[in-house]
Amino acid sequence: MSYPQRLTPEETLADAKKQLSLPGIVVICGSTRFMTEMAEADVRETKAGKIVVKPGCDMKSPHQLWSDPVEAKALKVRLDELHRAKIRLADEVLVVGDYIGDSTRAEIAYARSLGKPVRFTHPEVDPDA
Repeated sequence: MSYPQRLTPEETLADAKKQLSLPGIVVICGSTRFMTEMAEADVRETKAGKIVVKPGCDMKSPHQLWSDPVEAKALKVRLDELHRAKIRLADEVLVVGDYIGDSTRAEIAYARSLGKPVRFTHPEVDPDA
């Protein structure tokens, strides 16, 4: 007698999205120096019928929530973990901007390791091109 294999968490998530008839989910990645461009990409992707998730904090801009350097360091770690969760949730990644720093490069590698398609607003910056 054969038993069906259990679904992986990824397969379970994909199945749930299908059952709920959810539109595609795109996560926007890139340096926070491109927050304006990210907002524009959000508009374009939303108009195309996609659910969009993107960075919610620009730690390069002053804010009382990250004014203490110790708290800012801990927050950066939590935000990086949160963004990786957004990448796992998404169906695809859109990298915004004409510059790829270490954090964005790591996000691209992570997305690709999960088999997520990665698009670029500036394809020439693709580290694997």
